[in-house]
Amino acid sequence: MHYVSAEGLTKSYGINPLFKNISFHINEGDKVSLIARNGVGKSTLLRILNGDEVVDEGKLFIHKDVTVALFEQDPKFDEGKTVLENIFHTNHPVLNVIREYELASESEDGEALVELFGKMDDLNAWDFEVKVKQILTKLNVHHLEQPVSGLSGGQRKRVALAKTLIDIGFDHKHTLLMMDEPTNHLDVEMIEWLENYLNQENVTLLLVTHDRYFLDAVSEEIWELERENMYVYRGDYENYVEKKAARIESELASIDKAKNEYRKELEWMRKQPKARTTKSKSRQDNFYEVEARAKQKIEDAQVQLQVKMSRLGGKVVEMKKVYKSFGDLKIVKGFDHTFSKGERVGIIGKNGVGKSTFLNMLQKIEPADNGKINIGDTVVFGNFSQQGLVIKENMRVIEYVKTFAENFPLANGGSLSAAQFLELFLFTPDKQYTYLNSLSGGEKKRLQLLTILFTNPNFLILDEPTNDLDLPTLAVLENFLSEFQGCVLIVSHDRYFMDRLVDHLFVFEGDGEVRDFPGNYTQYRIWLKDNEKKENKWEVFQERKSKGESTESVVNRESSIVSETSVAKKKMSFKEKREFEALEKEMPELEQEKRSITDKMGTGNLPFEELQQISERIIVIDQLLEEKELRWLELSEMTA
Repeated sequence: MHYVSAEGLTKSYGINPLFKNISFHINEGDKVSLIARNGVGKSTLLRILNGDEVVDEGKLFIHKDVTVALFEQDPKFDEGKTVLENIFHTNHPVLNVIREYELASESEDGEALVELFGKMDDLNAWDFEVKVKQILTKLNVHHLEQPVSGLSGGQRKRVALAKTLIDIGFDHKHTLLMMDEPTNHLDVEMIEWLENYLNQENVTLLLVTHDRYFLDAVSEEIWELERENMYVYRGDYENYVEKKAARIESELASIDKAKNEYRKELEWMRKQPKARTTKSKSRQDNFYEVEARAKQKIEDAQVQLQVKMSRLGGKVVEMKKVYKSFGDLKIVKGFDHTFSKGERVGIIGKNGVGKSTFLNMLQKIEPADNGKINIGDTVVFGNFSQQGLVIKENMRVIEYVKTFAENFPLANGGSLSAAQFLELFLFTPDKQYTYLNSLSGGEKKRLQLLTILFTNPNFLILDEPTNDLDLPTLAVLENFLSEFQGCVLIVSHDRYFMDRLVDHLFVFEGDGEVRDFPGNYTQYRIWLKDNEKKENKWEVFQERKSKGESTESVVNRESSIVSETSVAKKKMSFKEKREFEALEKEMPELEQEKRSITDKMGTGNLPFEELQQISERIIVIDQLLEEKELRWLELSEMTA
């Protein structure tokens, strides 16, 4: 089914067009990611498709049977109503009874639950209620009777996401789901659940995200808005990067050719008399077209970060037997760690376990309950916090930067003025005189990063730095951090960002427990998965023992299966016997390969590209093992 057709869309604010004469189509089942620099028009395009804004030129057709649902970065609520009333805002019998049922469940009103059981049965509402319960639980949406006006930014985002998913799952057969940075304020477990949910629901999706793993997991096509145009790339993010590089190379070659032609035509133009023939007039018109092509600028501009880091001495930060709690909530208990020069640590854990509190204690912004935190004399913290820009009054961008310093020292001994430094961060001269409250969320984040680097830090603390940053800026930030000689401490839900930059993890497991894991996020997830398998096997072992089986009996169960299989093998066809024998060889080989890769990953000194490749190989090995084990079981259980 054809959902959306757009032809020649143009949208401008003032004299600068966001996009010009772009065309695209969306069909049922399409999964598209839209990427661009901040301020180029990603969110504006979503609002146009949602009917909240209109284009200046062009035609837009949306099928009459299609419902468009938009999940925005800044969700809008009825502030006077509760969380529950905002989520179940539609007056429909099924939604009404589920709303009442959820409220009764939370308040543990047994009498009301008994009555609602019957109503749920009458309306066949149970299947959808299971989906609602899953969404609310996975997104950690509780306390449904509290007003939304009292929620934090992260809570509002999760409530809005729950509302959107419940809406599209209830009553709309044909829905175009548009999501603007849905992973902001979600922890990693929530993001992974959302990936699986969107894939299972088979929705038609138009997505804006900076999370490259999430992008690869849920989309099949990438649209890029750049220099007023739209470019389409089939495939994943890696393919997009390769194809874009090839496109820019081709465009640069075309511009060089046009420049050569322009020089020749310019010489001819200067020699021509003022009165021109019709023939020369035609050539004159062509000259201006060549001139326009020759003067194109392929601005693959990047934020250039050549920070002069303050010298970092031998002593960095020591944390000895540190304790911290808020009432019954334990943040850390007896935490010990001595940071070394150049250390790169990632911090992960569910929302609310105290990651931000830990960062504040490290900087002595917040005191520990017990223990010692010793900070070296040469340490200069650069704190990129979730709070964003801290300003007492509204001012222009350049005025704000000058409150930190007039000039910025470079690593090569030179310096830049505040205005020059702003240009390196893609703030044009016009933009530098914009008031702070007029900046987009991404532009404010970029400015916040700039002001932190102005202080020449040698210990960077980055609390969710990827929120609201565009992918090009993120790529440059990653390149800078990979070369940064000081310490880096990162709290982030962006798995790609974490995988590329950290050497080990502090895993906040709750109740004050912090695990120091020697590896990046993907390595941790592989370890966790393997650990879960071992725990499951141990549970099965204990269950069999509890039923009276001896340890020897449990351990030898596999050999008894093999002996049973030997009888079955005699009854197999020749082809099946060969397949069975091959499987018995292939499975141990795959297990050995997996162990070898895991050991290799454990060294901690692999290049990022190789680490990514072998991480993907482990996923393939797991899938192959699962398939081969199932087939082995099928063949082993044959009776004829």
